[in-house]
Amino acid sequence: MTYEVEQKYRVTDLAAVAGRLDELNARWEEAVEQVDTYFSHPARDFGQTDEALRIRQIGDANRVTYKGPKLDATTKTRREIEISFAPGEAAAADYRHMLTALGFQPVAEVRKSRRSARVDWRDRQLEIALDQVDHVGTFVELELIADEADLDAARWAVASLAQRLGLTDPQRRTYLELVLEAEQRGCSD
Repeated sequence: MTYEVEQKYRVTDLAAVAGRLDELNARWEEAVEQVDTYFSHPARDFGQTDEALRIRQIGDANRVTYKGPKLDATTKTRREIEISFAPGEAAAADYRHMLTALGFQPVAEVRKSRRSARVDWRDRQLEIALDQVDHVGTFVELELIADEADLDAARWAVASLAQRLGLTDPQRRTYLELVLEAEQRGCSD
């Protein structure tokens, strides 16, 4: 079984982080807009079980993702299952309709602009995302996929790259949690 080892950091200057990544010979991908629609489960509270189910749209591409509970108190290491499905808005709408027919309900939508890079670091290839998330700010995510036996070394690689990049404000909360908090603050004002 593989796990996603991820750590997110709040930042104020994405350009400065991009410059430090360039010093590490980052290989950049095209910037994309991502729209994630999160769903609640009809029989259990994902907020209590620390799980997530989402449909992600990246342009025409569609994916459904399940994220299991976080495994430690520092990083966002968790099991992740992601499956691509037919492209286009109609396919995404059909998938949303199927989930609601099964009792799942949409919870929130997270919209972000993402610029991704890959960096070779400590004999691993890490994926870095520079994110501008609507209503919650700018973040850098460091991520890699590891087998269960390799989780400690993977966490160390993520932490050491964060240190090299000068990332100092870790955020364990998910973008969904941050967006829901922002919506709640907006309603209470």
